[in-house]
Amino acid sequence: MPSPSATPPAPASARRILTASLVGTAVEFYDFYIYATAAALVFGELFFPAESKTAQQMLSFASFGLAFIARPVGAIVFGHFGDRVGRKSTLVASLMLMGGSTVAIAFLPTYDQVGWVAPLLLCLLRLGQGFGLGGEWGGAALLAVENAPPHRRNTWGMFPPLGAPVGFLMANGLFLILGLALDEAQFRAWGWRLPFLVSAVLVVLGLWVRLKLTETPAFVEAEQAEALPKVPIATLMLDHGRAVLAGTGGVIACFALFYLATAFTLGYGTKTLGYGREAMLAVELVAILFLAAGVIVASVTADRTGARRMLVIGFLGCMAAGLAMGPMLGAGSLFVVFLWLAFALFVMGFAYGPLGGWLPSLFPAGVRYTGVSMTFNLGGILGGAVAPIAAEALAHRGLGWIGLYLVGAGLLSLGGLALLRGRPAA
Repeated sequence: MPSPSATPPAPASARRILTASLVGTAVEFYDFYIYATAAALVFGELFFPAESKTAQQMLSFASFGLAFIARPVGAIVFGHFGDRVGRKSTLVASLMLMGGSTVAIAFLPTYDQVGWVAPLLLCLLRLGQGFGLGGEWGGAALLAVENAPPHRRNTWGMFPPLGAPVGFLMANGLFLILGLALDEAQFRAWGWRLPFLVSAVLVVLGLWVRLKLTETPAFVEAEQAEALPKVPIATLMLDHGRAVLAGTGGVIACFALFYLATAFTLGYGTKTLGYGREAMLAVELVAILFLAAGVIVASVTADRTGARRMLVIGFLGCMAAGLAMGPMLGAGSLFVVFLWLAFALFVMGFAYGPLGGWLPSLFPAGVRYTGVSMTFNLGGILGGAVAPIAAEALAHRGLGWIGLYLVGAGLLSLGGLALLRGRPAA
């Protein structure tokens, strides 16, 4: 009989597991979105001097896109340790890295204070954010799915995607409160720094939840069976290349929808269409509830009909949102802008929510952390990093051209699903 010291820790409750997968990604996405909001509102003028406002905004969004370059690198590094050492410790490390990078941004000097050093430091910290997030989403998805009952994997897998609207509500809600409480000069001088400072509190909360977890059954089983490859990324690319391409394609639409409906629309609505900052933030805060609704409906339904069917609806919806973008976003009515945002974010829920259950189903446990993290973050480059920059470059030609970007994103994601035709549905 084993001694008491050898008794393994009791498995975490379902509530703690799902809370940890939700809270962690909510904190990570809060960190990510406060940067997106600040990039749309103030970073251009504070950190990137240029002759034109358009050039400033493009440079600001370019710094935003740097994180997407770092995310696949983070996916490889954190994926390696997640597949070799375990899910729990890797998730703790990713949370600390991104949170530390975010808090440090609050203390940065501006270009007027230290010149070119300011944008350099901002870009380095942005890379740190992206590196940390590279290991976050995939690990959170595995935490939920690898602990889920077989018939509830998509429902449990929706909790990491739900971190997106929760983090967005916290981030933009705080910016909205600051906008109402501070005048423009105060906001630009120091008010924008407060959301980055608040991240420290949220990271402590996320760590408290995650440090109480145990390893997932799937990882423990693979470890006991000695099915953990020494170099997960090599095994992944050699033996599962088709699944990587398919998963990467399947992620593109949700990223394109989100960042065009949030970061780009916020900047375009305030600086080109002339709507007030607080009005646009309020509209987006209400519209993001439709994303949460879409995630829940699609994920729960996916356990009955299959994740792929829900994803197809989301990808077709992405294309429809692209075709409607020009007429609705440029209609001259804030209510019509809200209707477009609500529709775009609702169908994004169908393109995003089922990914929590679908992506882990593409890979065996020994390379699953690396596989899910790589596909999610490579798709983020095409769908998320390029989207706001391309939109700024195309804006002078008309919103219809930006809408075509969404049509193309939907087609690429449908192509990703087509690569797996004939495989069992998730």
